[in-house]
Amino acid sequence: MLALLLLLMTSDRDLLSPYGKKAVVLLFVRSDCPVSNRYAPELQRLYLRYSAQGIDFRLVYPEPGLTPAAMEKHRKEYGYTIPALLDTSHQYVKRAGARITPEAAVFVHGELIYLGRIDDRYVDIGKARPEATRHDLEEVLVAVVAEKSIRRRETKAVGCTIEDLK
Repeated sequence: MLALLLLLMTSDRDLLSPYGKKAVVLLFVRSDCPVSNRYAPELQRLYLRYSAQGIDFRLVYPEPGLTPAAMEKHRKEYGYTIPALLDTSHQYVKRAGARITPEAAVFVHGELIYLGRIDDRYVDIGKARPEATRHDLEEVLVAVVAEKSIRRRETKAVGCTIEDLK
C-alpha cells in the first residue's frame, strides 16, 4: 500500500520518463471488463519478460469510484505482480489518449510512441481468434529493447470503453 501511495505522488513527467529506464508501458485495465481480464496472463508475461530488460510497467485503473482495496483485490485475483495505480481523475488516460481497456501506451523519454491493442486476438466485441496472429505491443517492446528507431503508431483496441468523467 505504501508503494501505491508513493506512486500516486510521483509526477506524470517522472513516471513517463524515469531515469535509467528504456520505456514506460501503461496498461489500461478495468476490474469489470471481461476482455481486459482475459488479457491478465499475457500482460503478466510481457511484464516479466520486458521489465527485466529495462522497461517499466504500470497497470492503470481508470475506473471512477474504484478503491485501492478493490484494485488490490483484482490484482491478486488475476495474478498480477505488475505495479498498479488508480487513475480516477484520468490524468494518464488524457496523457496517453487511451479510450479502451485493455489498451497499452508506450512512452520513450516521455514521448508517446505506441497506443493500441495488446495483440489482434479480439477482432471485435464478441469475436475472438483462438490465438493472436499479430503481437503489436510485443513488437514495439522488442524494438525498444533493441534501441531501434520507432515511429509513433496506433492500433485499434477492442474491449470496454473508458467512461468520460462527469
